[in-house]
Amino acid sequence: MDRRQFLKILGLSSLFGSGLIRSAFAAEGPMVAVAEGREYEKTAARAVAALGGMKRFVRPGDTVVVKPNIGWDRRPEQGANTHPLVVRAVVAEALRAGAKKVKVFDRPCNDARRCYVNSGMEAALKGMKGVELKHIEDERFRMVKLNGRTLRGWELYDEALSADVFINVPIAKHHGLTGLTLGLKNIMGVMGGNRGSIHGNIDAALADINAVLKSRLTIIDATRILTAHGPQGGDLADVKILNKVVASTDIVAADAYATTLFGLRPADIRTTVAAYRRGLGEMNISRMRIVKA
Repeated sequence: MDRRQFLKILGLSSLFGSGLIRSAFAAEGPMVAVAEGREYEKTAARAVAALGGMKRFVRPGDTVVVKPNIGWDRRPEQGANTHPLVVRAVVAEALRAGAKKVKVFDRPCNDARRCYVNSGMEAALKGMKGVELKHIEDERFRMVKLNGRTLRGWELYDEALSADVFINVPIAKHHGLTGLTLGLKNIMGVMGGNRGSIHGNIDAALADINAVLKSRLTIIDATRILTAHGPQGGDLADVKILNKVVASTDIVAADAYATTLFGLRPADIRTTVAAYRRGLGEMNISRMRIVKA
């Protein structure tokens, strides 16, 4: 039975000519919302709204983890960490949706206290009720069986694993090893142990971890992107202002679209390719629904 016969049986064939049913069938593939604006909190909120709003993802009473990049002792304008106003907007949307508690944390590469302060994250979230900007506690990592193609298991942070909703909020930036660091790589911030040991096969290793620890929503901060000397950066000449936020329920699609902001193809980034081949999401831009928010 072909599609038109099926519609006729349902009594919907008359609607087919109007385009309504055709549109429904055409609406395949992951949605990627792209919002642009200089008011970063409003821009991030619009990106989430275009996906159906935070209430689509967060239910009243949920514990939500918002995982930004706070890995570096850098100021917001240097483009090494997720912009604090983007994070504040995501947190605020989760609270409005009814979250009981929102936890924000990362495992920094530089001194954690300096990273949390100089990134602007501490000031941005100060005074928000129901929000915990937490420092990683080493005793809270636990070994998780991954049964991956590269990693059999790894220590992951238990508060990320136990959250009702895990929201991944990376910054889009250059990375010396992987070309770019986006949502898939941002997951390294909840890994314990010697993270450097996966560098030899990092694309497959990250696919192993992302296959187990799922990002319910990925919101990429592209308000300003670091175009060179990442992941730490430091030189403002390497920062390009785009004023954009990209959001999707498909982490691979979000990463793939964000790659184009650097003038690259998704196929140029091997972490994206590995995750796509693993079936973790869509990397072909032509198969996505790009929505301007």
